[in-house]
Amino acid sequence: MHTQEAPAITDTQTPAAPPAQTAAARTAQTPHAGNPSRRALLLGAAGVGALSLAACDKPAPGGSAAAPTLSLPAAPDDLVFLSASKLAQLVRDKRVSARQLVAAFYARIDAVNPKINAVVQFCRERAYQEADAADASLARGQLLGPLHGVPMTIKDSWDTAGVISTGGTQGRANFIPEHDATVVARLRAAGAILLGKTNTSEFTIGGIAGLGTTANLIYGMSKNPYDVTRSTLGSTGGGGAIVAAGGSPFDIGTDFGGSIRGPAHANGIAGIKPTTGRVPRTGHIVDYGGVFDAYQQGGPLARYVEDLVLLLPIIAGPDDKDALIAPMPWPDPAKVDVKSLRVAWYTDFGADDKGEAAKPTPEMIATVQSCVKHLQSLGCQVSEARPPELLAINDISTRLREGDGNAWQKRLVEKYKTTVPGPARRFDYPLLKTEDYTELLEQRDAWRAKMIAWVKDYDLIVSPVQLGPAPVIGSREYEGKRGNSFTSTYNFTGWPSGVLRAGTSPEKMPLGVMFTAQPWREDVVLAAMAEIERRFGGWQKPAL
Repeated sequence: MHTQEAPAITDTQTPAAPPAQTAAARTAQTPHAGNPSRRALLLGAAGVGALSLAACDKPAPGGSAAAPTLSLPAAPDDLVFLSASKLAQLVRDKRVSARQLVAAFYARIDAVNPKINAVVQFCRERAYQEADAADASLARGQLLGPLHGVPMTIKDSWDTAGVISTGGTQGRANFIPEHDATVVARLRAAGAILLGKTNTSEFTIGGIAGLGTTANLIYGMSKNPYDVTRSTLGSTGGGGAIVAAGGSPFDIGTDFGGSIRGPAHANGIAGIKPTTGRVPRTGHIVDYGGVFDAYQQGGPLARYVEDLVLLLPIIAGPDDKDALIAPMPWPDPAKVDVKSLRVAWYTDFGADDKGEAAKPTPEMIATVQSCVKHLQSLGCQVSEARPPELLAINDISTRLREGDGNAWQKRLVEKYKTTVPGPARRFDYPLLKTEDYTELLEQRDAWRAKMIAWVKDYDLIVSPVQLGPAPVIGSREYEGKRGNSFTSTYNFTGWPSGVLRAGTSPEKMPLGVMFTAQPWREDVVLAAMAEIERRFGGWQKPAL
């Protein structure tokens, strides 16, 4: 049954505690303890001033209740544009309440979402109930966790208990899960409050050909907050857009071939795809197992790198369900000596016997080079060096995805009883012979071995994300060009890879740069991103 938004709870209503079943599920899936750097972030909030914000929650159709106008203490910038880390500290210090945060972010969503179509499901009544319960808990001296009272949104491909979770496919248009995905349960157990779900492409792997933005047949297409004629990229485009616009401090996306890093680039925010095996996929529309098991990882998107550092340890670690997840220690980015890093960089895929790869725009190349020059100025050992056979592995991966006639995606359609799949969903690719398919798998693994041998000489790899800024919706500007996306390389290897805004195109659109490291070295990626953010500024507020 399709549920409607419930109206907000006013201050005169009695706060309700979260349902016992949900609380028990959250407790059962609490992750391992965080590291000292995360606690240090929470204790390092900036000074506080006073700012009055009108934070009224918009009632659902037929509803009348609304959150009151609130006078909110905040840091010098608008409350909704602060980092999750600083918001958590404000709540801990009782300078702002969880209810005030929920009201402020809903007000921002109501102001911007009609223009960008990023948030597609809400749980307002529950969010206010959980906020009131969090405030009451803090008043008793009980801290729920490092995200106590901090709002969040979640990509609609993750299951969220009691909230419609479609995965962008028609067969789940009214599906309400009974349980949270592992990452969602961990965030809620850490004290985060779900505001709603963000738009995704069908199954997170496309669905409406020709648009070039996050879109599906249920909710339509999402638009870029810096220019609503332009793409959010995908498939975490809804999450990228609402975080950039200030409607959420952070979102959790997934990345099968660039679905975190592409939206981070397009929407001018920070995002990271962790190492394969770091974050459980349990409760995701495409979960774990199969030929492409190693390709997909979940990870956070936020406006600030410090929030990626805060969030990743919370959602990482085995859940005893996703068999690929390893109990690896979390390395502290604060301990990385950025000045000593050995850096490789490149701006295109080179050439092979089929011709040259596409070239990025001059501004994209210049943005990468600016980052590299800054790292060099710090003392990093810098080399212009391209990984081996990039065009070849992209061709191999394409043939693998299509080699079974796309039967693996057809099984998804049948599993979720989707009778009207997205127009881009094809099931008629030519079938490869078994011996040809297994040979491709062998070629893929041989390339992975070459990559491990190549990367031993480097700690950090710097490259573009795309050929240029987010394209105009429907333009097909980069479609069909070989080497048009730099992200999928590191899905094939499984290495940690993050994106941060470091420049601006002539069209005034964000330009992201990608930072990749050896397996399990998220600390190197995040430390480098933090340094580039310090130098070039990172996220900039859109004039939406």
